[in-house]
Amino acid sequence: MLRFLTSGESHGKGLVAMLEGFPAGLEIDIEKINDELFRRQQGYGRGARQKIEKDQAEVLAGIRHGTTTGAPIALLIENRDWENWRNVMSTEPIDTNDSTIGEEMNKKLIKHFRPGHADLAGTIKYGHSDIRNVLERASARETAARVAAGGLCQQLLAHFGMKLVSHVVQVGTVAGLSKQDSDLDELERAISSSELFCASEETTEEMKQHIKSTWTEGDSLGGIIEVLADGLPVGLGSYTQWDRKLDGRLGQAILSIQAMKAVEIGDGMIAATMKGSQVHDALYPGQGDLPFRRTTNRAGGLEGGMTNGERLVVRAFMKPIPTLLRGLDSVSYPDFKAHKADYERSDVCAIAAASVVCRAMVSIILADAFLDKFAGDSIEDVARSHDIYRTSLRDRAKRN
Repeated sequence: MLRFLTSGESHGKGLVAMLEGFPAGLEIDIEKINDELFRRQQGYGRGARQKIEKDQAEVLAGIRHGTTTGAPIALLIENRDWENWRNVMSTEPIDTNDSTIGEEMNKKLIKHFRPGHADLAGTIKYGHSDIRNVLERASARETAARVAAGGLCQQLLAHFGMKLVSHVVQVGTVAGLSKQDSDLDELERAISSSELFCASEETTEEMKQHIKSTWTEGDSLGGIIEVLADGLPVGLGSYTQWDRKLDGRLGQAILSIQAMKAVEIGDGMIAATMKGSQVHDALYPGQGDLPFRRTTNRAGGLEGGMTNGERLVVRAFMKPIPTLLRGLDSVSYPDFKAHKADYERSDVCAIAAASVVCRAMVSIILADAFLDKFAGDSIEDVARSHDIYRTSLRDRAKRN
């Protein structure tokens, strides 16, 4: 089993990602991880924080001479902005009688809840006297650690011929098109020149204008992201228990990302309005390496909680960021009096960055499911199990 944890605060010393269960012997290109971190910081509508941070992953453990050892992998991403927050986010006790420190603490104090954020529930749940204790950990800055871990998992999946691409389908009311039938290499090239990782230049410009006008209003925007994955073997996940179903695990992973409020797999939403004969993907005798084939993929590559050999299609629905420049009606803390919500430096629209995070989380879940199916302590063991499985499918196809 692949275990994954993150640690760290938005303005603390840094963020840490740890993965346990990664097989030994996989060569890792750290620059590919840094490329993912760079992509996460891009996108029209991002805030000033991205001009400060230049995220780079430092390997602390689990990789030696560029190759995984089988030990837990730990990655560190330093926060450059920490220099401006040393007193406020100090892990050691501070002298509040010092006028300079006291003034700095008061300036950074969050006194009013932001509706839509973790502020209120988190402060009450943990009994904090300072809302910042919630804000710092609940911040989407944490997703940098997820992207670093996802970058590792993408390299594992690529080693076995699997490829993932994510792109932005919609920003606010400006909608593009699903690319679930597109060639992934072509799609990757198309989104590389877009400031919003959208496959259409025209739609990108419309999205930018929508973000710009929203920016001037002091408001924020969300949107829709599509993640596509090719090369997945049949049978990742399981139908035997609720918590092993891959669609459930993907849904939980996507919804764990800050601001994500809904998930769709394949034609999930529209399928609810249609008849079964219009929804389910018929089967026919196979061609090539599989003893069966399909002409449609409305299920989005998953049936019964398992991959079925078709392209995986996952869509994530992101709500507008809850930190608004103009501020929503709220209450103060701890006296709960009427007030406008506090504003903490934020983005107007982080949909492009979120698309990178979504791909990372899907990669982590797929890597976990892959290692569960083809278990092994070394990459050679995993490859051997994978090859036996593929050979058995090819043999069945030949017999037919």
